[in-house]
Amino acid sequence: MGTMIASEVHKQYSEAVTAFRKLIPDPALRMAFSRQVDGYMRQLILGVWQADNANSITPRHVEFYNAAYTNGNPAPAALYWEVATGVASFDLFRPPAFYQDLRRYDRMKGTSLARRFADQLTLLLLLFAAVDDVVSESEAGFVNACVDALSALCDQDGLSASRPALKADAFITRRASGPQTAAVQAQQPPDAQEESAPPPDLNEVLAELDGLCGLDRVKKDVKSLINLVNVRRLRQEAGLPVPPMSLHLVFMGNPGTGKTTVARLLAKIYHAIGVLSKGQLVEVDRSGLVAGFVGQTAIKTQEAVQKAIGGVLFIDEAYALVNQENGNDFGHEAIEVLLKNMEDHRDDLIVIAAGYTDLMEKFVHSNPGLESRFNKYFYFEDYDAGQLLEIFRSVCKKNGYTLSAEAEAWAREDFRELYEDRDENFGNARDVRNLFEKAVARQADRVAQLEQPSREQLMELLPEDLDEAQVETETSDTDGGDSE
Repeated sequence: MGTMIASEVHKQYSEAVTAFRKLIPDPALRMAFSRQVDGYMRQLILGVWQADNANSITPRHVEFYNAAYTNGNPAPAALYWEVATGVASFDLFRPPAFYQDLRRYDRMKGTSLARRFADQLTLLLLLFAAVDDVVSESEAGFVNACVDALSALCDQDGLSASRPALKADAFITRRASGPQTAAVQAQQPPDAQEESAPPPDLNEVLAELDGLCGLDRVKKDVKSLINLVNVRRLRQEAGLPVPPMSLHLVFMGNPGTGKTTVARLLAKIYHAIGVLSKGQLVEVDRSGLVAGFVGQTAIKTQEAVQKAIGGVLFIDEAYALVNQENGNDFGHEAIEVLLKNMEDHRDDLIVIAAGYTDLMEKFVHSNPGLESRFNKYFYFEDYDAGQLLEIFRSVCKKNGYTLSAEAEAWAREDFRELYEDRDENFGNARDVRNLFEKAVARQADRVAQLEQPSREQLMELLPEDLDEAQVETETSDTDGGDSE
């Protein structure tokens, strides 16, 4: 692992914090985060170094500490004794003040800012743990404890996680083996000795695909791809020439359009027709491939690839790997590792890169290697109002809820307005799930007031369960009556 200098640490720190800040839509919340984050991070950096009892504070620690600031905020100018005293006196981990605001925003808007900050915190703290070019077990343990505390707060607030939190354990420096040996070890799949599950029934998987709402164009493309693979195999068996073909895919479309669901079904389909040996889906984004300091991105990306061999590696928001403003961004290193593995394991690894249409086109054209390997595109169109209602009915039925005639009429009109007025924040099926989850919570509040609710009442959703504005109005009226 290469030795970093303080200016590079500052650059990586500032870019990472700035990138997260851009994810915060609310101006007031973004401003509070900007004001608090540097001071908070410097306190935690002291905690990381305190955890590393085997190493004393050096002038290099002071340089790294003074590099922890974002552009536009004042740079610290701490002296050696200040840093050493701060490390010695660090007491307990405490969540930042802005973390409560992030969770509150997530609850209101259905976003995942709090979870994403926890992952970003892991990478940033590891950046400073490597001040001596080593990440010790005690440092990684401290980082994990901090992130576990933040994750527990998210759990308490009912904020679900789309994927497991990033763990610092993978970045511990194994002194006995060294980085090169660790990289070699990462190439050995942990489940290499496990037997592969038997292939699923192709007709059953295709029936599951056909059962998805909408996606007519995608369904047609999937079946065409199956035909292509099958005919290719028949030509091989007949001794006919078979032209080179890449099965890697680009999924283009807005959030909530079923990209992950289709990727999971495609993994099963590829397994069923013999293209893949296992058929598992491994889902990652930039944070699952790119590390925060020199020498670790290749290992981290390699580990993700190893988990996916025999199946599909699904890279969500893949365009985030290409930082157009910074040619030295570690995302480029991750891309090079991916390209090598796509070649080395071309017979048993499929990579699907997904994201917004315009951004994915730029991603693919950013690297000749990507252009040559990603030459099949699936376009996921937005769900229209009727399809959103169909998805809503399906979610209700699956979870044991029914819609009154009035509630269904309200939902139909709400989805019509949602679709006609859609903008860049339109969430497709995610908006449907958010409506359902909030409706279930309101229905629970309403039914809890009934003395002995019937089975039908326990299941039925009414318009007031769906209409947040109506609930707020009723609450306001009730509060007003009490005050009089």
